[in-house]
Amino acid sequence: QVQLVESGGGLVQAGGSLRLSCAASIRIFNINSMAWYRQAPGKQRELVAVVTSGGTLNYVDSVKGRFTISRDNAKNTVYLQMNSLKPEDTAVYYCNAKDALFGSTWYRKDFWGQGTQVTVSS
Repeated sequence: QVQLVESGGGLVQAGGSLRLSCAASIRIFNINSMAWYRQAPGKQRELVAVVTSGGTLNYVDSVKGRFTISRDNAKNTVYLQMNSLKPEDTAVYYCNAKDALFGSTWYRKDFWGQGTQVTVSS
């Protein structure tokens, strides 16, 4: 199993910034991709940003130019820097790890953190 622990959520005014952190219990070098998802009340969970083990980055259109995903392999941590926050960014943000290598065996599944609340006031 991969344990993921998120931190950094909170309440911020529109236009402000937050940085979310996701600490993994294994070397993230052994994880195929790591991502941030979010789920607002009454809405489906959506992919916000993803970074692969090869360094490829992708973002949902609504956060491009405002959010930045990054990874620190030495700390086994993935970050989501969120700038110019909008009320519509309000959601629970979840860290996701997809496909993890344990020894010589790949576990092809999704691992999830417990989520951290981000609330942006207008």
